[in-house]
Amino acid sequence: MKTKLRIKTLIMSDIHLGMADSKAVQAAHMLRHCKCEQIILNGDIIDTWALKSSGKWRHEHTHFVRTLLKKMEKEGTEVIYVRGNHDDILDSFLPFKMAGLSIVDEHVHQSPHGRYLVVHGDGFDHVTTNHAWLAKAGAVGYDMLLRLNRLYNHWLRWRGKDGFSLSRWVKARVKQAVGFVGRYEEQLQNLARWKKCHGIICGHIHTPADKQIDDIHYLNSGDWVESMTAVVEHLDRRFEVLSYHDFCRLTGRQPKGVTPSYPLPAPRPRPLALPKPVPELVAA
Repeated sequence: MKTKLRIKTLIMSDIHLGMADSKAVQAAHMLRHCKCEQIILNGDIIDTWALKSSGKWRHEHTHFVRTLLKKMEKEGTEVIYVRGNHDDILDSFLPFKMAGLSIVDEHVHQSPHGRYLVVHGDGFDHVTTNHAWLAKAGAVGYDMLLRLNRLYNHWLRWRGKDGFSLSRWVKARVKQAVGFVGRYEEQLQNLARWKKCHGIICGHIHTPADKQIDDIHYLNSGDWVESMTAVVEHLDRRFEVLSYHDFCRLTGRQPKGVTPSYPLPAPRPRPLALPKPVPELVAA
């Protein structure tokens, strides 16, 4: 039976509309089949850097935006858009509020467990903040790596094998990359403490995570270029990093005409004090 997933809040980041490898179809599919009160778009939703270089705005990117607007119009869903570095063109409009849409630099999400600071996270990336030209060059290199990865995965599938993520392999194996992720998480945890928040929700580094480190609950919503993950706040106010593959299994839905991407392990959710009930589903 096909159902919709009923949650309180859906948090997505790093969709990179305008980039060839954006999984906009899958992101719109998850958006459409979630029933929620609030959607937080945590930066890098529209990739203006890609659009200024080799990127292209596609039909599926328009479809994602239309799906979002329909949820605002038909379901009364509140949308909070937190600026990222790839959509830094929004700086000229901050802060902006119109009807059910807010565009902000950061957001504090109220939870029974405490306050959660929602930021994209680029302010804690030394390269992005102090060497913008190098960050943009790195974005071009990342795009080239993804194109190479796409060709490699076509070859693997032709041989009947599962696909492979080169960039995730690099992040897991290269010492500097592993160290960067660790320093990034530590800096954001310190920011949460300084803001007197119980937790922090970010994106930017395309590495989904759900972990408790000392007194701070750290959540990273991942991305919609490779990992295809989002942070969901269930009706019992429990947070979870949910992968697109698990979402499709829960709801019994799969978009038509989409070739499944290489399988990625779903992040393990950190159990809270509350018991973990079966996610609430409603008939479509």
